[in-house]
Amino acid sequence: MGALFTLLLALSLAVLPLVSVTAGAAEPNDPSFVGTAECSGCHQGEHAKWQGSHHDLAMQKPTPETVLGDFNDASFEYFGVETQFLTRNGDYFVRTDGPDGQITEYPVAWVFGVDPLQQYLLPMEDGRLQALAVAWDTRDAKAGGQRWYHLFPDEEILYDDPLHWTGPYLNWNTRCAECHSTDVQKNYDGNTRKFATKFYEEDVGCEACHGPGSQHISLAQSGALGGTNPTGLQTDLSARGQWYFPDGESIARRKTTLNDQQQVDSCGRCHARRGTLGSYEHGKPLSDTHRLSLLGQPLYHHDGQILDEVYVYGSFMQSKMSQAGVVCANCHEPHSNQLRAEGNGVCAQCHKADVFDSSQHHNHPAGTAGAQCVSCHMPAQTYMGVDDRRDHSMRIPRPDLSVMIGTPNACTECHDDQSSQWALDALRDWGTDFGSTGDHPAVAMAALQRGDSRAVPSLMALANDESASPIWRATALEQVSSSGAQGALQIAQGLLIADDPLLRISAVRAMQQLPVARRYLALAPLIKDPVTGVRMEVAMSLAAVPLSELDGARQKSLLALFDEYKAMQKQHLDMPAINMQLGIFNATRGDFPAAESAYREALALNPQLMSAYLNLADLLRGQSREAEAKEQLELALKVNPESGDAMHALGLLEARAGRRDSALEWLAKAAVVETVGSRHRFVYGVAQHDFGDIAGSLNTLRRLHAALPADEQVLLALVNYSAESGNTDNARRYAKKLIALAPRNPNYQQLAASLGLKL
Repeated sequence: MGALFTLLLALSLAVLPLVSVTAGAAEPNDPSFVGTAECSGCHQGEHAKWQGSHHDLAMQKPTPETVLGDFNDASFEYFGVETQFLTRNGDYFVRTDGPDGQITEYPVAWVFGVDPLQQYLLPMEDGRLQALAVAWDTRDAKAGGQRWYHLFPDEEILYDDPLHWTGPYLNWNTRCAECHSTDVQKNYDGNTRKFATKFYEEDVGCEACHGPGSQHISLAQSGALGGTNPTGLQTDLSARGQWYFPDGESIARRKTTLNDQQQVDSCGRCHARRGTLGSYEHGKPLSDTHRLSLLGQPLYHHDGQILDEVYVYGSFMQSKMSQAGVVCANCHEPHSNQLRAEGNGVCAQCHKADVFDSSQHHNHPAGTAGAQCVSCHMPAQTYMGVDDRRDHSMRIPRPDLSVMIGTPNACTECHDDQSSQWALDALRDWGTDFGSTGDHPAVAMAALQRGDSRAVPSLMALANDESASPIWRATALEQVSSSGAQGALQIAQGLLIADDPLLRISAVRAMQQLPVARRYLALAPLIKDPVTGVRMEVAMSLAAVPLSELDGARQKSLLALFDEYKAMQKQHLDMPAINMQLGIFNATRGDFPAAESAYREALALNPQLMSAYLNLADLLRGQSREAEAKEQLELALKVNPESGDAMHALGLLEARAGRRDSALEWLAKAAVVETVGSRHRFVYGVAQHDFGDIAGSLNTLRRLHAALPADEQVLLALVNYSAESGNTDNARRYAKKLIALAPRNPNYQQLAASLGLKL
């Protein structure tokens, strides 16, 4: 699904809707939208910079000036499907395969973006606007541009695939509109599955960032600016600050501490990998209006470098720049979207050029690509085929990590004919010493993914480290808590009162390990947390609480939270993932009909959503509807014959029904296709044992142990099954490995003693 979101939001630099509307009636004292034209009279300089920017040109009506692609009866062929681009009577049309696979002609409703690509929004009868997956490469012809190309060039996307241009993941109303125009009202009707999307302005205007401007204008006209509400705006974006170089230092510092992230959060509303919670409110913390993604895979590499398309925010928030108080506007002029200076000049604002912009620092000839700060500290990755985006974590290249765990490094991205070891040797020759690579959190992240519990202390230390960035701490906490590591709950308990909402959210998720009664006691104080994102996580975590065990006041408080959760989710029923979340919530609450309806709606919106098939099958099985559950899993395998999760679920279903041979067949297939983690292979080995194939079980578990030597549950099974089969020597050998992995585990010590091992 990562590639989908990439695309969806990758559509995020170019932008929006179907029908423009005027602002609705507002209460006399409520701020309302007035439009960019009203702002330009007093803010002429800012308006001049904004004109022609990517924000200004995010979405435009199709005209000879705005349409950059070749519509002169041009055509493009993709896996045998020919798409034609036509002009007729001054209007623009595309002829291509529609949602039924038939060639259909569509008018171009809007042009979407300007550089380095332009897409075209085509209207559907149900109020949808869809972004055509055949895009125009706007780069110069010498750079390979001025051509039509497909966003998925290497895989055939058929008309019934959710990634087809008519599918849910290229839908403008759901995926793009919020970030590409001003004051968007999605207006989705879940009963009819139709949109009536509206917006105040078609592009990203002044009020998209600053908030509605009516009060600002009223205060300005009355000469009252600067009072208790100094600007009359909901958002204060003046966080750039003043910087100075302390005596003898070559890196600047802020004169005053940055006390909030309002500016960065304002940009992060669109420049973050996230989901929308409810209606956006300017000036609120980002976690109050959006569900933010953390730094784990498959979005990021183990060290936090960008992998999937993540839109900058998560990268920047882990950077030393962010921790030093840098905000977006320190480097970017917010109205023109341009850098504050050319080349290394933007970095030289805070990093003295005579120290850092020198061959003594970067070890490359002046004027070459290697002498540019961004080449080493902000390497780029290409998305949407032609769009190079720089990693904003602004890190030091670490070829030592590349050698150890395979993460990329900027050195070999430029010197692509060389190895990571070559790059590491070069840095050592320059006098760079990284110290103990094994102590880096990225190594622990990679190890924990392999099932190596020895990584837990390092990640728990990171989660507890107040000097680390909150997004890294939250990521580390979720990693260790999802592994079931002892000690994670204690850290999470302390972070439930953390100032940063990201930490509170991750702490709430960690509480899932607790029994329901204890979970309620821990989370009850957060039922009325001021940040919406925290409350929504609390609602999910407390969904299993039996209301009958609470007194009237506590019942009322919890029911109000549940109502808020459902109301917020119902604003986004156009999204398959939201229906999935509602399904899980309702199933946990015991409302099985509502859960089933939600899962089926998710499948109606995206018939290839594997998790919906699996959850629906599990729900049906829990109601003793085994035949229907099996049908759902078989449908899942028709959609994706290589789904290990579906094979695994079908194997478990057959095992519960006592169909030994069929169960082992499906569990074996799931084990064969598993490449990440150990669950399917481990369960297959256990199933072999439970069905009486002890030798087969030991063979399966030995192979798994060879692949994941630090996985404790595999070793524990090998100890027990070896002893059970009479091979005490092997049992002792595996027990020694267990003790080496977790020498303080009393259960392992007791097991070893029972085998006659002396510790």
